Amino acid sequence: MDPAGVRPRIHELDAVRGFALCGILVVDIWQLTDMRATIGAGIVDPVRHVLSVLFEGRFFPIFSFLFGLSFSLFLDRVAEGGDRPRLVLARRLGALGLLGLIHHVFQPDEVLLPYAIVGLVVLLPAAGLTRWVILLAGLVATIGVPVTIGGGLGLVPGLFLLGMAADRFGLAENLRDRGWRIAVVFVLAVPAAVAAGVWEYRTPYSDLWTGSAAPVAGLLGSLAYFTGFLLFLRTETGEVFAEVLEPMGRMALTNYVSATGLILAADPWLGLSDSNRYGALLGSAVAIIAVQALWSYYWLRWFRYGPLEWGWRCVTWWRLVPNRLTRVERRKPTVPYGRGRSR
Repeated sequence: MDPAGVRPRIHELDAVRGFALCGILVVDIWQLTDMRATIGAGIVDPVRHVLSVLFEGRFFPIFSFLFGLSFSLFLDRVAEGGDRPRLVLARRLGALGLLGLIHHVFQPDEVLLPYAIVGLVVLLPAAGLTRWVILLAGLVATIGVPVTIGGGLGLVPGLFLLGMAADRFGLAENLRDRGWRIAVVFVLAVPAAVAAGVWEYRTPYSDLWTGSAAPVAGLLGSLAYFTGFLLFLRTETGEVFAEVLEPMGRMALTNYVSATGLILAADPWLGLSDSNRYGALLGSAVAIIAVQALWSYYWLRWFRYGPLEWGWRCVTWWRLVPNRLTRVERRKPTVPYGRGRSR
């Protein structure tokens, strides 16, 4: 039996994870294809500058936070099974690190290997701490890193801990009952994110790599995006988007890795390398999202997990885990997204 597969998923967070994947994809494309950021000596391409303020550093924190939260949820589920939880989790992170090492050959800026390392070094030891200690450590690390050493992968430990703390405080439970709390955070985050975004936009390009403008603006922007999207999911239009993005989020590992292959395969045809063709970048991002949305939707009509998710789960439990849905499960009616689907 697979203890991690018996509890219902948190559907809103799957949709948010799919949303974050879409934002990360835009940045991954210009990193993988090495597109030009400038149009002259120290002059930033205006379109790239706007895209950076809208996308760069905004979705990676969401993805990292959700990884920490999911890790904590998984730890609880493994502990319920009583099957040497730390060994199971160490094996899970080791498998993720091996996949990340392979992925790194094609995508040098990939995050799976760093995630695995930080998970082993930070999350596993932190699992035995009280929730208040985890929260305090997460806040100190998340706030301290941008104002001292910058952003990037340095934000991962703090965001992982904040995600774990969110689970320990039960913030992920019954998300649909926390609408007003999310709305308060959103109302506070938006003006702060706009002000920080203006600060980042006005910062000289040469100073963005060493200053605090970009990481601070990225964190505030990610908070605004995260809470705003959770509120958006409560609308009728949001329910439609959720039905598209939730399968992508459930297959986040497969979609994240496969996007690298799709980008590298399309680049010779699109000619993005060493160019400023940011319109073509956005078009290719939309095309990849459409392909992955369809692929994820139809795959999950027949299988419980995505291909890489299934392999990862098998290594985690060190046995073959059933993946194909039974005929009865395929016929089971789905619950409309906004009606009782928080778990």
